[in-house]
This record gives sequence, structure tokens and C-alpha cells, in this order.
Amino acid sequence: MTNDIVALIEYYEKEKGIDRDKVVAALEFAFISAYRKMVPGAEAIETLRADVNTRKGETRIFASLTVVADEEYKDKFNQVPLSTASKKNPDARPGDIQEFNVTPKDFGRIAVQTAKQTMMQRLRQAEKEMIYEEFKDRAGDVVSGTVRRFERNDVMIDLGKFEGIMPNRERVQGEDYNIGDRIRCYVLAVENEGRGPEIILSRSHPNFVRRLFEAEVNEISDRTVEIRGIAREAGFRTKVAVWSMDPKVDPVGACVGMRGARVKNIVRELNNEKVDIIRWSEDPREFVREALKPAELRSITIDEENKVVHVTVDEADLSKAIGRKGQNARLSSRLMGWDVQVRRDESKEEQFKEKIGGAAHTLGEQLGITDELANKLTLAGGFTPELVVDMPADYIAAALEITEEAAEAILQRAQTIASGSEPAVSSND
Repeated sequence: MTNDIVALIEYYEKEKGIDRDKVVAALEFAFISAYRKMVPGAEAIETLRADVNTRKGETRIFASLTVVADEEYKDKFNQVPLSTASKKNPDARPGDIQEFNVTPKDFGRIAVQTAKQTMMQRLRQAEKEMIYEEFKDRAGDVVSGTVRRFERNDVMIDLGKFEGIMPNRERVQGEDYNIGDRIRCYVLAVENEGRGPEIILSRSHPNFVRRLFEAEVNEISDRTVEIRGIAREAGFRTKVAVWSMDPKVDPVGACVGMRGARVKNIVRELNNEKVDIIRWSEDPREFVREALKPAELRSITIDEENKVVHVTVDEADLSKAIGRKGQNARLSSRLMGWDVQVRRDESKEEQFKEKIGGAAHTLGEQLGITDELANKLTLAGGFTPELVVDMPADYIAAALEITEEAAEAILQRAQTIASGSEPAVSSND
């Protein structure tokens, strides 16, 4: 046993947390492998045992041999003649198994390099098994670690005794990491396939936000407030629907915290990602009204069969309801589990057009012109004869696409009506 092997045992036991017995077992296996390579014909020995004394620094190799009658002795690697076995144990009989020390001279010193490589392989496997056993039930937890290195676009994160990987697909767009940065991640899965156990981490998963709220908001951790749904576009915006069975508890207020302290801590962890906290409701009308805030909804139509919600908003609220690149409406759809269709409310526009059309018709009758010309004149600002009087003839001609002489005639008619010297007549007269 050499000092570097002793140091290796201490390292794996203290730093990696691997049980000392497992480390010694790995070393024993490694020395047996080294013995088979060093001693000619040793590959034929069926049973070998290594005895490692970590206190004295001694290593011995034992072979288990079958006692046979002297005349039947043929296999020197797996048999021992009765005459030899009787010297060790006078009661030996053919068929017994006796163990003999077969350690070569200076074996520990010569075999150490061969054994070290094999031992490292066994210990790495033991470490992987320990990773799986410790983390297999931690999927769904949030852990803290330090950025150790990058492999392509994947981030390797030091979790203390173990190492996790955050694949590129689980990174948040716009987040940059440097070696040595301390970050928190969501344990997405612990996989035990292919290359062995791997701890898959994520910062983009919606449940990362869920765990942050559970850690920050006491009412969620004690189940006074319940998160009913999360919709997230990582790095940009997250919508969280909350609900409380206790009517005295405001679920939104509990998540926001005093002066927004609780949600601010979560937003800071998410690198200023926008977080909307919404009051959950069984009524899709109320839910969509909350989800699309601050936009004011003019009308809501529910198609329960196809799970579609049609909402209309004023022109001024259209961009708020839809959001940047449709984000607000899209996240609201995911949160509700319904298809949310947002469109502009055209009822006021139609009412306005009707009023304009009515005014144009009346003006046309007063001035003795067609509805088409009257409509153009109204859109140009001439709602009444009194307003037409203030218009220059060339302006009227351009607006109505008529000659200036025809425009002068309309202007004179308007002046006559406005002065009250002549009543208005119908265009059919």
C-alpha cells in the first residue's frame, strides 16, 4: 500500500462521501485485476481474494484451491495435492477448499499503478451510483450550484459532491453565465442511462417559478394559497394563477407581499422576467378578464364545446390584450387551457358610421346633392350647412372631386339655408 493510494481512499471517503468500505472494496478488486495481469497463467485461477490492510499498508492475495489426491493433481492454478494441503491442515480431505497466500514479492509496489487505474474506474462507478441514489428522489427540487465549465452550449454546474448539467434547451434566452457564478436551478430529472446517472437541471421550466413561489410565500407552502396554473415564456413573461379556499385570504396580495417584496425577490431571481399574478376562477369569463388585465374587455363570448373564448376590446386596449408578439393572449390561453381569441370592438365604429351616414343623408337633402357627395362633404367636416359655409369653394371642389362652379353652387345653397332666408328642400323636388 503506497501513500498515494491511502490518499485516494481519504479523498473519496471525505470529499466525495463514498463509504470507506466501498473504497477499500474497489481497491481490492483493482489489486486482483493487477495480479491476474502480472502473474503468468493467473487468468486461469477461478477464485482470488485480496486482503488490504489500510493501517499497516499491506496487501496480500489469496487463492482458493480444491484439495485433490496426489495422483489426480493436474491443475496447479485451482488444485492443491493432498500431501501439501495436509501440511497446512492435517484434517484435510479431497474435495475441501483451502486458501493459500499467493502474493508475489514486492507486489504492492509493482502493482500499484495497474491497480490505481482500475480502482479509479470502480470508484467513478460507485460515485455515479451514489449520485443516482441521492438525487433520484430530488427531481422537482431547487438546488444551488456553481458554474464549473461549458460543453458546447450546455452548462456544467458544481453541486458540491456531484455535478449537474443544464442542457442548452433548458437555459433561459438572454441569460449569460460565467465560470464561478452561483446560480439556482430546478432538478428536472435524474437519468440513469447511457453514460450513467446524470442530474438534468433547468432554469426555463415553469415549475422553477412554482418552487420559487413555494419558498418565498408562506401561504403557498402551508397550502393556504394554491397555485392553480403557470404559463411561462422563459426570459420574457410568466403568468401564475392563484386561489385560496379561505375567503379572508387574498391570494394575489399574499404572493405580491408587502410593497411587492415577495414577488420582487422572485423577479430578481428570474433576472427581471415579468411575472403576472392572477386570481384563478372557475368561471372562464372572470378568469379571462383577470388574465388579460390591464386591458378592459368590451365583450366576452364563450364556446364551451370547443373551449374557445372570444373577447373584444377597444382600439386603445388591443395592444395591451394581445401583448408583444401575441405573448399576453398566448400565455392566457395556456393558463386557461382555452383558445383565447382577441379582436377589436367594432361596434362603436359602426355606430359612428351610422351617425355619419344619417347626417350625410340629411345634409344631401338640404343641399340638393346626392348621398355620395353628401357623404364626402360630411367626411370633409361639413356636417351641417352652417359648417359648409365656412369652407372655401376650392376645398369643397377637391373634397367632392367636382368642378369649382359646382362647389360654388353648393356653397351658395348652404349660405342661403344658414341665413334662414330659404327652407331646405328635398333632393327629389
